[in-house]
Amino acid sequence: MPQVTIHVPQRPYQAWIENGLLAGAGSVLGNLLPRASRIFVVTVAPVRKRWGRKLLQSLRAAEFAPRVIVMPDGEPSKRLATVESLAEKLVRLGADRNAVIVAFGGGVVGDVSGLLASLYMRGVELVQVPTTVLAQVDASIGGKTGVNLVAGKNLVGTFYHPRVVLIDPTVLKTLPDREFRAGLYEALKCGVIGNVELFLRFEQNRARILKRDPVELEWLIAQSVKLKAEVVSADEREGGLRRVLNFGHTIGHALEAETGYRRLLHGEAVAWGMIAATNIALSVGRTDSVTAGRIADAVLSLGRLPEVSVSPRRILARLQSDKKTQSGVVHFVLPREIGKVEVASDVPDSAVVASVEELRHLSRGGWVWGK
Repeated sequence: MPQVTIHVPQRPYQAWIENGLLAGAGSVLGNLLPRASRIFVVTVAPVRKRWGRKLLQSLRAAEFAPRVIVMPDGEPSKRLATVESLAEKLVRLGADRNAVIVAFGGGVVGDVSGLLASLYMRGVELVQVPTTVLAQVDASIGGKTGVNLVAGKNLVGTFYHPRVVLIDPTVLKTLPDREFRAGLYEALKCGVIGNVELFLRFEQNRARILKRDPVELEWLIAQSVKLKAEVVSADEREGGLRRVLNFGHTIGHALEAETGYRRLLHGEAVAWGMIAATNIALSVGRTDSVTAGRIADAVLSLGRLPEVSVSPRRILARLQSDKKTQSGVVHFVLPREIGKVEVASDVPDSAVVASVEELRHLSRGGWVWGK
């Protein structure tokens, strides 16, 4: 079973990755948590319906008495009001400082539950059990929690690491096709920023990946987690190196906010953001046309993306409120070559506008979801 350690100062923790791991979750937690722990599983209705019984059976077999709290599904629920509502439910269920919050779902569940765990009783234990590609390769690793404001994505949050991350790629077999593909863009991102072998795997084994080959997925997820763990271990709070993980996210987050978090899945926004960042890199001389073409082809080959119909000028304005903007300067992660990126603060506004205009052109040219 692949196990990846995330080395953070307060308490290193591991991500366990194995097909079928969900059935053994209780055994793992029984060896890690105090016997007095009271487990509260935060999830959404679709995940509970498909996989809840397996997780709960595993926890009960380990002599835990889990309680389930269902939160609203989707990005629009990623708000402070949801955190407050969940906290009120914990109080009604008698949760105290022995509570353990198990985030059982995708990235939204993980981010909201993580923030909840960091705040409730001034901090209780957190376990991440991610059920989407996006959450397994990215969101569950690294300790970032957060909710959205109208002004932008993830503007309110904390750094709060889980006790353990339990990743079972088997659960991905019931994931809707669009969500499955959306998560793959985050794994592809890992290939571009620092793992050439992972990028090549997307180029050479794309068909097997898209068919959800279990061996292929376990390897892909493990490699993505390993890369993120290395970056987070070296730069826990995004003081420098960790910024590379934002490749595709600068414009991606702006696209999500501008479309009200309803038009694009997060991974789809990141996909367009990676193409935009690559176009910017090409226009300012940070990369060459061959590298740019390989990145764009790899992104677009994973499936059709929703149309981009936003105003480039409005995206430019959105960037000023992004949490990665410092002293009014927007920082972009730009690819130099496959496996190597750099953080740039000297990107002209004209290059940003042109990159978004190019997204509009590409999306009208046939790369539109559902057409």
